[in-house]
Amino acid sequence: MMMMMKVASNEEGADEVDNREDPPSSLDLSGGSNQRRKLAAPPMNVSLDRSEGSLLSDDALDTGDEALDTGDDLDINIDELDTPDEADSLEINRHGDSEPSNQGPAGAASDAIPEYSVAEERRDSRLWRSVVIGEQEHRVDMKSIEPYQRVISHGGYYGDQNAIIVFAACFLPDSNCDNYHYVMENLFLYVISTLELMVAEDYMIVYLNGATPRRRMPGFGWMKKCYQMIDRRLKKNLKLFIIVHPSWFIRTVLGLTRPFISSKFSSKIKYVHSLAELRGMIPMEYVHIPPSIVKYEEEKGIHKFACMRADKKGNAAV
Repeated sequence: MMMMMKVASNEEGADEVDNREDPPSSLDLSGGSNQRRKLAAPPMNVSLDRSEGSLLSDDALDTGDEALDTGDDLDINIDELDTPDEADSLEINRHGDSEPSNQGPAGAASDAIPEYSVAEERRDSRLWRSVVIGEQEHRVDMKSIEPYQRVISHGGYYGDQNAIIVFAACFLPDSNCDNYHYVMENLFLYVISTLELMVAEDYMIVYLNGATPRRRMPGFGWMKKCYQMIDRRLKKNLKLFIIVHPSWFIRTVLGLTRPFISSKFSSKIKYVHSLAELRGMIPMEYVHIPPSIVKYEEEKGIHKFACMRADKKGNAAV
């Protein structure tokens, strides 16, 4: 009896095992909270070509699942990416990184550094001149005095190869010009250095004072400095200092400088009132007389007055 009950119990246990449901093989996401669904991964090709199923294919990037959509556009064509080359890495953006460059070949050529020609190098070398005055080297800004370099010129020779130096005050700068003191300082160095180059032995200076307005007259300090900076050799070799068309101002300035100049130098100063009188003293073939001084004599009637005075002297001599 016991054996028969044991066999019956085993048969009931086998029936329960047969009637038990199989465990689910996948998750059901649409079901209740206690049910799970298995997500099957699609087949993926890890090659870098654009064949079907590869990482770069359109199908692999478009999953169609809104839950995985990040909002970014992942459709990238690597062939169309603009990567910098070696030439681009050396290019300098003058307008800043935030401003894109839209220049073509013509614009790139304009940004290139211009070549420094031999002619430009010679021109720039003439902008500054080194001079030695009184055993001291100075630098002259030739660009600043370029409009005023005609103030001193060579007027030829007289006697036994003695130089005639012409100083035309009408070419001096106006006192109201920009950087007047700077210009006069460089002009002073230019005049003194040019004088040393022009003079070898004895010489004379012809100072053309006519047609010079008051605003262009050199000041007392400038003339005093000129005298002090002139080399002893130049002072000794100066034979005559002729002032043509002297004005009351130049006479006053020279009077103020007498305490600072030697008596020998003062004895070399001579006043001439006309060009005709100057011609009777020195050869005028190479002496350049500015047109403004010729006009000055015509307007003042100085030439006519000088001729009349010369005639009177001639008649008195007869």
